[in-house]
Amino acid sequence: MLHYAVVFFVIAIIAAIFGFGGIAAGAAGIAKILFLLFLVMAVVAFLANIVRGR
Repeated sequence: MLHYAVVFFVIAIIAAIFGFGGIAAGAAGIAKILFLLFLVMAVVAFLANIVRGR
């Protein structure tokens, strides 16, 4: 999940450099959503491990 967020972020940067504002904004939005989803899943995984007692 984090890998895809980084890929979309790089696409957004490259698109912004070449002047494709709409594509850059779309890729940046997707990267934000994927990163937030990664954070939520990481926190859930950490809490599940704590609850299990490991």
